[in-house]
Amino acid sequence: MNITIICVGKIKESFYRDAVAEYGKRLSAYCTFKIIEVDDEPDTGSSDTVIETAKAREAERILKNIRPGMHVITLEIKGRKYSSESFSGFLSDLFVSGKSDIAFVIGGSNGLAKSVSERADSKLSFSDMTFPHQLMRVILSEQIYRAFRIMRGEPYHK
Repeated sequence: MNITIICVGKIKESFYRDAVAEYGKRLSAYCTFKIIEVDDEPDTGSSDTVIETAKAREAERILKNIRPGMHVITLEIKGRKYSSESFSGFLSDLFVSGKSDIAFVIGGSNGLAKSVSERADSKLSFSDMTFPHQLMRVILSEQIYRAFRIMRGEPYHK
C-alpha cells in the first residue's frame, strides 16, 4: 500500500517537521508513506484574479505528482467528515477494492484550484474550521497511522 501526501509549501517549524517524521516512521510498518511538497506561490495580493492565478499554478504542480491509477483524496472544508473508526473503515474499503495507491492533497493558504478538486475521487474534511497547513500534515499523518492501528485491531488512544 502506498500513501502519499501531496501538499503546497514547506514546513518551516521544526516541531511540525519532527511530528510528521515520527508518524512517517511509525507508518513504515504498515505502508509506503511519503510526502511531496510542491512550491507555493508568493502572496502578491488579495484580488480574486491574483488568488485564482496562484491556485492554478499550485494546481499544475500538484497534478504533476498524481500518477495514473492513484485514488486522490483532497482535504476540503466541504468534504466528508469521519470518526477515526469510520475513516479507518473507509481506507480499508479502498484497499480491499484494489485501490492501494492513495494520494491525499492539502492545498495552499488560498485553498485548492477547481481542477484539483475536480480530479479528486474523494473529499475529506476534518472540521469546518481552518487549520494551518503545516499542522494539517501532522493531523492527517496521525489519523492515517491511527486508521492502520484500528484496521489491525491494535491498541490506539481513544
